Amino acid sequence: MTAEPINCPRRIFILGCHIDAMTMDETVARCEKLIESGTFAQQVSLNAAKVVSLRGDPDMQAMVDACDITSADGQSVVWASRVLGQPLPERVAGIDLMHELLALAARRGWPVYFLGARQDVLECAVAELTRRYPGLLVSGYRNGYFSAEEDEEVARQVRAASPKLLFIAMSSPKKEHWLSRYARHTGVSFAMGVGGALDVVAGVTRRAPGWMQRLGLEWLYRLLQEPRRLFARYAKTNGIFIWMVIREGLARRPTRGSQT
Repeated sequence: MTAEPINCPRRIFILGCHIDAMTMDETVARCEKLIESGTFAQQVSLNAAKVVSLRGDPDMQAMVDACDITSADGQSVVWASRVLGQPLPERVAGIDLMHELLALAARRGWPVYFLGARQDVLECAVAELTRRYPGLLVSGYRNGYFSAEEDEEVARQVRAASPKLLFIAMSSPKKEHWLSRYARHTGVSFAMGVGGALDVVAGVTRRAPGWMQRLGLEWLYRLLQEPRRLFARYAKTNGIFIWMVIREGLARRPTRGSQT
């Protein structure tokens, strides 16, 4: 059982998900407390696409609910929280949290392990991160191209490297399933999925400019880069998310004649 961190934050419940109402600084501080506790802890990031994917998927919902920290990765989730009367203080993007924790790990001497991405991308990203964070101890890394039959062996490889933090760069829901089944067997104190963050670090993909991030338009930036692949997916996901917010907003409205 995870030790209860000092100053446990307020946790809201919207769109079927529990989300921690913390700033980036508060999230990093809580991660640090959990890592210091010596027990296993896991963080998960929620954006509109993941919120939609949880509908009708009780197994995935249970995996998310079991995480020690749930952050609002997408600006759309922050906006939804405000519309629904339970405002989150700010967005805590997964890639930004990863960088904050790597800086923390470098300062504290905590070894880290990277699991996922293509081998060439992984090697480039590790080289860039060790350059960016002097003192960062990378105890090991492995690409994400392995079969289900190799899952246990991969977990053993991670454990043998003795890292304290594990960053898993795989797509959803693969990373959630892998972390749910094997993260506790790796011996790490903290784990989080970082999706395509290593591709960004390696320069394979580009992140949206800051002004687009602040306006919640990162999805549009990605769409403009890959319109054929992403148009139908984003149109469907964004439409469902907007409808979920509208429906919950209407359900939260007091009925006529009710007392406040």
